[in-house]
Amino acid sequence: MRNRRGFVLAAAVLTSALVLVGCARDTGSTAPSGGGGTQAGACTKNPAPAGGGAGASTAPAAANSNAAGLKVGLAFDIGGRGDGSFNDSAAAGLEKTISDLGVQKGNTKELSAAPNESEDAAATRLRGLASEGYNPIIAVGFKYATALKTVATENPNVRFAIVDDGSVELPNVTPLLFAEEQGSFLVGAAAALKTQTCKVGFVGGVEQPLIQKFEAGFVQGAKAVAPNIQIDIKYISPAGDFTGFNDAAKGQAIAKGQLDAGADIVYHAAGASGQGVFQAAKAAGKSAIGVDSDQYNIPAYSGVKDVIITSMLKRVDVAVFDYINAVAAGDTSKLPKTFDLKVDGVGYATSGGKIDDIKTDLDAYKSAIISGAITVASKPSS
Repeated sequence: MRNRRGFVLAAAVLTSALVLVGCARDTGSTAPSGGGGTQAGACTKNPAPAGGGAGASTAPAAANSNAAGLKVGLAFDIGGRGDGSFNDSAAAGLEKTISDLGVQKGNTKELSAAPNESEDAAATRLRGLASEGYNPIIAVGFKYATALKTVATENPNVRFAIVDDGSVELPNVTPLLFAEEQGSFLVGAAAALKTQTCKVGFVGGVEQPLIQKFEAGFVQGAKAVAPNIQIDIKYISPAGDFTGFNDAAKGQAIAKGQLDAGADIVYHAAGASGQGVFQAAKAAGKSAIGVDSDQYNIPAYSGVKDVIITSMLKRVDVAVFDYINAVAAGDTSKLPKTFDLKVDGVGYATSGGKIDDIKTDLDAYKSAIISGAITVASKPSS
């Protein structure tokens, strides 16, 4: 093909430049640890925790309430419906209220954020929903925190919820929080159990505390299985720049760099940018781990589903459904303070059967976390 060599060189230079976006780290060492366990290549692997421990003890489901009289507003994060991840999970929760609680589809409204928009734009979106009579209103994402505090103060009779933020302490605001680090621990363990190169990657969308919870859990889980594993950690954009959640090209370039450097499995916590991570894994003939939703079953990812060995499940759909159900019942006080492994608020997917052979080990780690035998850090160690 004409100019192919020049194109390849240019692509390599572009990839190198993109990989420098955000913070990059590599943890672990190449030398075997010398501990017990079984050997796979250079990766010494520990046995799974002994003993069953405690299983998930999901609280009894609240009775379905009649929510036919509610007008529900949903303010999506960047990417909106169709991101195949975080926002789609919230949308699924709303759809379940239509089918199960009697919410009228004509009484729902969805709006989406724009990358790096102003606080005024976010506040205008929430204020508009309130002025149109939507109640409750659910803000999907921590980026709404400042705007939500303003608008909720202005509208004390409107009930609000916010996903991934606990800083707004108002009587009409309910935080919907998750133990992302716990679910990420399990997929980190899965990556370490499945790797053939003893090197895996993590691609974060934006380097800020929420996404660092995913990183922290992933690293801890991988090292619990294989103490000497190498983990290549990179972010698409720095704190404050939310384009990292909606830039598949950069996600692909960063993941390609990790795979070219020897990683054979990459886990992303990057929203719609994860499409690029999957494409890079597909091109390299290697594997990837999805996030938030069971991305193996997302129609938008049907062309790359064969590389997705599992996904970390963050049940935003459950939280949205439970919150609307609680509002309809007139009592939000019984909602979980954190949607964690104990209430199946996070977990891992088994679609595709690619981790069926290690499910017993993963469930042993899950039980150890639930019982308190393993405490998962919510911040990176360095």
